[in-house]
Amino acid sequence: MTEEPKKLPAPVAPSTHGPARLWPVWLVTGLALILVLVLAFWNWQQRQSHQAALQTLAELRSDTNQLEERYGDRNNEQGSRLQALEERLAEQRELIATQQRQIDHNARELLEAGNRTRTDWLLAEAEYLLRIGNQRLLIEKDIKGALSALQSADEVLAESDDVGVYPVRQQLAREIQSLKGIEGVDRTGLYLKLEAAIATVHDLTDQALIHDQAPALKLAESDEAPADGSNRLTRGWNRFVDTLKQVVVVRRMDEPVKPLLSPDQSAWARLNLQLMLEEAEMAVLRGNQPLYERALEKAITTVNDWYNSSNPEIRGLSSTLEELAGRNVDPELPDISKSLELLKERLAGRTAGNGTENRENDNSDESGGNGQ
Repeated sequence: MTEEPKKLPAPVAPSTHGPARLWPVWLVTGLALILVLVLAFWNWQQRQSHQAALQTLAELRSDTNQLEERYGDRNNEQGSRLQALEERLAEQRELIATQQRQIDHNARELLEAGNRTRTDWLLAEAEYLLRIGNQRLLIEKDIKGALSALQSADEVLAESDDVGVYPVRQQLAREIQSLKGIEGVDRTGLYLKLEAAIATVHDLTDQALIHDQAPALKLAESDEAPADGSNRLTRGWNRFVDTLKQVVVVRRMDEPVKPLLSPDQSAWARLNLQLMLEEAEMAVLRGNQPLYERALEKAITTVNDWYNSSNPEIRGLSSTLEELAGRNVDPELPDISKSLELLKERLAGRTAGNGTENRENDNSDESGGNGQ
């Protein structure tokens, strides 16, 4: 056997490099430190942003609550406004419906008016005049105005060629005659006379009162100037007699005693008499006969009791009041509504007759069209 040579490890060549370099480690460490600092700054910044976001969110929630409250109030206001608008809309709809009904009614009236003849228009005019006459008599108590309206209505009916108005004209003639038999009341004249009497009362002075004849006034007149040329003894005797008359007053008990008035009572008497006459004026305008008679009776009694009948102004005033007291301001008025009722019945009959004729004409037209 041959011996193989022993295998020995290969010799290692000595390293030619120097000591190991550490700068990459420091570089990596610096980069890592910078990265940590950057991450810490970014984390801090994120935390600040998060806090700002939370604060902003809180403010947004507060603003949202305020807006909700405001919008809640506005919703209530808008609800009330909406309800008011709906009510107004309902009213407008009702008004439109009413106007539509009125338009339809007017259209029907116009259609019916187109079928009316001259007689129908004359009868309508007569009806209007009769209505005016009744209103004048019942409301204003104007006999002349009512008579004029009824006469005009009779003239209009005379122009129509409708034979059916004969009962209306017959009743109208009776009513015209009844109005002619009533004595008209000149309310304007009575009112003006009472105004003149009130002006006379304003002009009355204290000399028109009864106390004008008081002894004190006579004494003052006797003290002024005896122009008869008598001596002092005569004047002294006259003064003594006047003084005695002032002390001792002889009155006749068989005559009514009239009171003596002071100037204040005189003003009160004039005012009281003026109020009585104004009450009589009101009664004239209203046609109230009892009030008129009562007011003038009190005025005449006041003049006779408180004023001197020998005064010309008082005599004239008493005469005027007595004359006015005999007037009738509310005569009995007749009923003139019967002719109006008869004319309404005649108009209703003509309307019904025209409607029947129109329906017959329509039926005849339809039958003619079917035949064709």
